[in-house]
Amino acid sequence: MSEEAVVLIDDKELKVSELSEEQRYLHSQLLDLKNKEASLKFQLDQVAASMSVFQNAFIEASKEVAEETLEQPTEIEEGEEDGNDS
Repeated sequence: MSEEAVVLIDDKELKVSELSEEQRYLHSQLLDLKNKEASLKFQLDQVAASMSVFQNAFIEASKEVAEETLEQPTEIEEGEEDGNDS
């Protein structure tokens, strides 16, 4: 045997079946919004985790580019190696 759905309003339990049509409609809206809120929070957790992965990948890629740039000799260094002072 299943229990009848109840809502709690000001510490008083009311059976959903005893609510007016408007109250049941508003209750349904609230339940739907709570479900949507939970779903959006779930999706936001996924987005935050993905953002972290992509940010770390971007930082690592930027470090690699910076290291490659620093390892390349500049034109001044190349001229000094050849003994040219121009």
